[in-house]
Amino acid sequence: MVFALLAAASNALATVLQRRAARTVPLSAGLRLGLLVDLLHRAVWIGGMLAVVAAACFQALALSQGALSVVQPLFVLELPLALLIGRVLLGGRIPRSGWVGVALLVVGLGSALAAAAPTIGTAHAPFGRWVPALVVCAGVIAAAVLAALRRGAGGVRAACFAAATAVAYALTAALMKDATHAWQVGGPGAFFTAWQTYGFAVVGVMAIFLLENAMQSGPLTASQPVLTLGDALVSLSLGVTLYDERVRTGWWLLPEALGVALVLWGAMLLSRVALARDLTGAQDTPAAASGGGAAETEPPCP
Repeated sequence: MVFALLAAASNALATVLQRRAARTVPLSAGLRLGLLVDLLHRAVWIGGMLAVVAAACFQALALSQGALSVVQPLFVLELPLALLIGRVLLGGRIPRSGWVGVALLVVGLGSALAAAAPTIGTAHAPFGRWVPALVVCAGVIAAAVLAALRRGAGGVRAACFAAATAVAYALTAALMKDATHAWQVGGPGAFFTAWQTYGFAVVGVMAIFLLENAMQSGPLTASQPVLTLGDALVSLSLGVTLYDERVRTGWWLLPEALGVALVLWGAMLLSRVALARDLTGAQDTPAAASGGGAAETEPPCP
């Protein structure tokens, strides 16, 4: 849990830097293959990528010690941590509704995890389980991206890209957990010859690409709740199906659902905070809402 919290904090720092950089590139009507090339010229985005690397290292340590269904839900804390870091680095004020959102999110996450009580399953998933998991995840990502491309810039498009990002993040974590097992068992040689290592690298880059497009496509209020809950729920599903992790069912589903509802409520409140909107690359402008033209951008960050 300590490593997972450190990973969430590193991801929060990356969020502040990357989303700030995303505001310096113009909005496009399609899926921008050159978006990452544009961002590579922004020093603040490079700093964000270094924070992503640190987060990946902490995440790998967390996954090597704990359950996927515990580690990934803790990343829900990335949003409130991003607001706090953004306030320090970029200025701005978190209003009372923002602090209420933080409280709801933390209480909801704690309640849901306490009620579910996920157990640590196996450290390695057999290949026979990976095939259907990869097929289903790839299908969901493709369907979400296609749905996003059929929409103009706005909330629906942002939510679709966020759904694809959530699945990609969860799949990246699942592959990383298997890759860290290979390192523990066979050392660096086994790690760099395992297909899961290259799998999580490829899917991870795709997740970052999808996230940048989600942030550019519409308001944070549309993308953040989908990303927050989607990553946690898909990770829970992959933990159960791939690694034999177990959660409590029966009447425990009631407090679990209540906790999830509080997390969703808190995420929605936090995504409406002015500082949160400032951290996103989404543009709440008429041009963005209608899908026409490029939204206004700020001068590049120093």
